[in-house]
Amino acid sequence: LHLVALNLPFSGDVRADFECFQQAQQAGLRSTYRAFLSSHLQDLATVVRKTDRQHLPIVNLKGEILFNNWESVFNGNGGQFNIHVPIYSFDGRNIMSDPSWPQKVIWHGSAANGIRLVNSYCEAWHTDSVEAMGQASPLKTGKILDQKVYSCSNLFIVLCIENSFV
Repeated sequence: LHLVALNLPFSGDVRADFECFQQAQQAGLRSTYRAFLSSHLQDLATVVRKTDRQHLPIVNLKGEILFNNWESVFNGNGGQFNIHVPIYSFDGRNIMSDPSWPQKVIWHGSAANGIRLVNSYCEAWHTDSVEAMGQASPLKTGKILDQKVYSCSNLFIVLCIENSFV
């Protein structure tokens, strides 16, 4: 399952599932992509189909392994990954080195176990208010689910996960 970033950073007011779908289509990817975010409808841990959570590795656009499987992201260690394996955007840029993402932080809105944090997900990703808060992870920690709270006015990385293998 591919983990890919949107082509630009977003505030906490983002139609992320739609953006993931649209950018995947534009990139010629045939699978369904969903936002790597907890929402008011679904916890992040359940975004990938149950049948694909244990057996498929999570890889970048070039097929390099980021996680052994979906469930390993939520094993309580904050989603530890190898920071030397790049995460690419849909248009092929390395988000860790490209200046289009000046802040190397990803929105997720989740606890370390992938359950939504309703007080820290930018009002279900519908606000960029300075007062509202969102859960995010600075990628330099090597954790995709590090637990830091930021104002929803920040422009951060939004990741998309291929939610079923085609």
